[in-house]
Amino acid sequence: MLRQHQCVFSISTRGREFHDITDRVADVVAEADLGAGMVTLHLHHTSASLVIQENADPGVRRDLERFMARVCPDGDPMFEHDYEGEDDMPAHVRTALTAVNLSIPITNGRLALGTWQGIYLWEHRYAGHTRKLTAHVLGE
Repeated sequence: MLRQHQCVFSISTRGREFHDITDRVADVVAEADLGAGMVTLHLHHTSASLVIQENADPGVRRDLERFMARVCPDGDPMFEHDYEGEDDMPAHVRTALTAVNLSIPITNGRLALGTWQGIYLWEHRYAGHTRKLTAHVLGE
């Protein structure tokens, strides 16, 4: 029989960096108590994103941040939208280039992530924020 579980939770960020939320998502999956299914995450913001990325070498995340800084520099005069500072529009572009939704399979009651994969909330603003996520778990 198909069952579902949904919850909303918040993550406090410390500013522009990757915040590992793998354990929090794993807790949501455990609460759902399903053997097989799917968890879908939705981030309620337009200046942060969700990514699955390597969790072993932090150099990967630093390289991704440097790449984004090159592709979408803060304070670029091309941007009109700067109501909240020079990182405002670049944060929106970074989000548009990544994702605010992720779906991860559940196998044997656990997240079916690869050996080196972690789930990250990527804060794109300089200042820390409280970011809200909805997790929806569906399965049996």
